[in-house]
Amino acid sequence: MAETKVHEQNEPELPVEIVHLYAYDIGRSIDLKKVASIVPAHHDIGFAKRRDTPASLMLPRPLVLSLNTDECDSKCFQKFTAQAKIYEDGAVTLIIRYKTTSTFESLAQKSNMLIRDISSALSIEQFADSSFKMLHEALKSSVAGFKDLTEYDRETYTAFCLLECPGGDPMAFIERHKDAAASLLSGEPVGTLHPVQIQQILSKPFSYRKDDIAIFDLERCLIIDPSSDYDDVIMMAEHANYRLIELRELDALLDSWLAEAEQDIRRLYLSGRRKRFSDRTLRLKLAQIQSLRFDALFTLENLDNSSKIIGDYFLGSIYHRLCDIFNTEEWKISIERRLSALQNIYELLKNDTTEQRMITLEMVFIAVCIIFPLLQILQVMLMR
Repeated sequence: MAETKVHEQNEPELPVEIVHLYAYDIGRSIDLKKVASIVPAHHDIGFAKRRDTPASLMLPRPLVLSLNTDECDSKCFQKFTAQAKIYEDGAVTLIIRYKTTSTFESLAQKSNMLIRDISSALSIEQFADSSFKMLHEALKSSVAGFKDLTEYDRETYTAFCLLECPGGDPMAFIERHKDAAASLLSGEPVGTLHPVQIQQILSKPFSYRKDDIAIFDLERCLIIDPSSDYDDVIMMAEHANYRLIELRELDALLDSWLAEAEQDIRRLYLSGRRKRFSDRTLRLKLAQIQSLRFDALFTLENLDNSSKIIGDYFLGSIYHRLCDIFNTEEWKISIERRLSALQNIYELLKNDTTEQRMITLEMVFIAVCIIFPLLQILQVMLMR
C-alpha cells in the first residue's frame, strides 16, 4: 500500500476528458416534430468524417438538445458540456463531457466528481439522473407508449480520454501501466486482477496513428490521443450503446408477451375447465403481435444496416468490437426466436379455437339432422 501511494505521488497530472454516455428507452416512438415545438432542439449535424470513414456513413439523425450546465462550475472542470439526443424510435441519450486533470492511477475516481465546490453538490451521476427526469417529463406528450420513471431502463458507457501521453508511445505507456489500465476498464481496484485477466482486457487495442490508442471493455473504454481527435470513436460507442438499449427493451417486451401467452395457455388448457377465446380477442392479440413483429424487424434491420454502412473501415472495426463485447448478435437471435415462438403460440390458439368451433357446428348440424326428422315422424304419429 505504501509503495502504491509513493508511486501515485510520482505520477504526473495529465490533462484528461471524461465522457459519460447514458442511453434510455422511454417509449415505442417519439414525434420529433412535436418535440421540436416543445424544447429548443435541433437536428444533429453529425460529425466531420476523418480517417478512412466512408462518405456513405449515415447514422440515425436525432434531435439534439443542449442541457443547462450553469451549476456545473467546480474549479476542477476546465470545460463542462451536456447534451441530450432524442431518437424517433423511443430512445434518448445523454452525453456529459468534462475536462480536468488527473494522474493515471486515480483516473477512475474522477468519473463521478461533484459538479460544484460544496459538500452538498450533486455528483455527475446525480446530475445526469436529474437532467433525464426533467427531459423525461418535458417529452411526455410527444411519446407513444410513454414509460413512467419506474419502468425505464438504461445503459451507461464511460470513455476516459488522455490528452497527453508520457513518453509519446501509447502502447508502451499501457504496457507500463497495464494493471491500472485493466483495472480502470473493468472497474476493479488496482492490484486485484489476475495477469491472465489483465491480458484479456487489454488484448484488442485499436490505433490509427502512431500516437493514439483505444481499448474497449463492457462499460468503459480508454483512449489516448494527444490531438483530441476521437469524437468519431465516441460516436461509435454512443451508437453501439444506443442499439444495445433498444435490443434489451425489445427483448424485455417479448418476455412480458411470452409470460402473458403462458397465462393464456394455462387458462385455456390447464385450469380444469376450458375457457374459449373470442374471435375478437384473438384478432386483437394477433394484430398486436404483428405490430410488435414489425417494430422488432425494423430495429434489427437498422442494426444490420448500420453494420453494413460502417463496413470494415477503422470505425467499423471499433463498432464491431463493441457489438461483440455487448453480445448484440445473441440479443438478435434471442429476439428472433421469441418472436417466432410468440407468433406460433397464437396461431396455434387460433387454429385450435377454429377447430373447436367447427366441431361444435358439426355436432349442431348432426343434432339437427337427427332431431328434426324425428320430430316430423313424431308429429305425423300424433296426428294419426
